[in-house]
Amino acid sequence: MDYLTNEKLVIVGAAGMIGSNMAQTALMMHLTPEICLYDPYAPALEGVAEELNHCAFEGANVTFTSDIKEALTGAAYIVNSGGAARKAGMTREDLLKGNAEIAEQFGKDVRKYCPDVKHIVVIFNPADITGLITLLYSGLKPSQVTTLAALDSTRLQTELSKYFSLPASKIQNPRTYGGHGEQMAVFASTTTVDGKPLDSIIGTDALPTEEWDKMKTRVIQGGKNIIDLRGRSSFQSPAYLSIEMIAAAMGGKPFRWPAGVYVNSAKFNHIMMAMETSITKDGVTVIPPKGTPGELQELENSYRHLCALRDEVISMGILPPVSEWHKLNPYIY
Repeated sequence: MDYLTNEKLVIVGAAGMIGSNMAQTALMMHLTPEICLYDPYAPALEGVAEELNHCAFEGANVTFTSDIKEALTGAAYIVNSGGAARKAGMTREDLLKGNAEIAEQFGKDVRKYCPDVKHIVVIFNPADITGLITLLYSGLKPSQVTTLAALDSTRLQTELSKYFSLPASKIQNPRTYGGHGEQMAVFASTTTVDGKPLDSIIGTDALPTEEWDKMKTRVIQGGKNIIDLRGRSSFQSPAYLSIEMIAAAMGGKPFRWPAGVYVNSAKFNHIMMAMETSITKDGVTVIPPKGTPGELQELENSYRHLCALRDEVISMGILPPVSEWHKLNPYIY
């Protein structure tokens, strides 16, 4: 069996629904035979390992442990879903303090046990903030840490596909940027519907403005809708998309969607946010998004919201002031 790499991939939070789906997806995509499952909840973790072994993936070496040192030692790639999940009535931001503390410890563990790790994908909410905290405490380069942001764009694609009764493949380049939360920026100008620019359709009989506004709300509340429908937070879609991200970092096919990335530019400073990116074996690079003045203003508003969340974490004492970040991680300026 040919695998993309033989290097160690660690799934953090592997006893959960997202983590267990990530591990199975990675094996189905033939990323690496060396899969290590980590979770503090040992009984369920062993159950996940048993089920994966029952799948009889050819050549797979699935290990599991509740010892973080054992899990991270020798890791080349990590995908972390190990935070608390959203429950009914909660926003992503409601998880801020607890998951911020988890991200801090995770970053410290990476620095201690696998400082040579090549790439980390952080997906537990609020991912923009937990990814930022992980980056700072791990001591890694900004190019080595990304967060899951693609779900918002895939939800936009799904909403357009349903509205126009078209296959999803006919909806090209749907994009959301900024925060993965209630303040995300939904772009229309990047998107085509069956070859036609979406922004030329909005405001016509084919897609009245009020229907577009409702659609944007459904995209923003896509995670809430899954909770309402299934009684639990999303797990299949974040699992698949996060493994597509780590596959790109391993040298696989390019990742097709925006990703959360550390940004420090003339306009957006000291923040992790969804941008157009390129993820390769050399790391992640930012491609500044293009949009209409109104869309770029939405992106600016989303950035300010993320800054407020970042500053809240600083006020909690979980992160030092921005001026001291370079002391914590010399790659951060």
